Amino acid sequence: MQAIKIYTCDTYWQHILTDLGHIITPTSNESDINFDDLQIHTPVSILELQKIILDKSNHTDIIKEILHTDVNLPQLQHNIIVSLYKNDSLSIQELKKALGINENITTHIVENAIYKLRKEYGHNIIINENGKYKLGRI
Repeated sequence: MQAIKIYTCDTYWQHILTDLGHIITPTSNESDINFDDLQIHTPVSILELQKIILDKSNHTDIIKEILHTDVNLPQLQHNIIVSLYKNDSLSIQELKKALGINENITTHIVENAIYKLRKEYGHNIIINENGKYKLGRI
């Protein structure tokens, strides 16, 4: 399992999650998962814990809320929706940075992914206001 950025204020869980290879963040804003919100009931096996973390890190709940259906999107489209959901609105440079793409490189990969999302789910799925992309319908 790839390291997932997790926030928890509980030092007990911090040690366990670090031992499992996850990255503990100092604030929930920087994390993929706020572990404290998961309400894990102990005892829990390592496999059960990893499944809970993996299920939550896939952000399937966010995708379903936005698109109103269960769908497996290409990773870039998935990450665009999740980034916009978490950040409200982002410029193309900010969006590239959030996606791990060097914002100084001239590429239209993000714009193409947005175009494909709009083509599939309607133009209002992602809107551009004053140079910032944001989710249009929720």
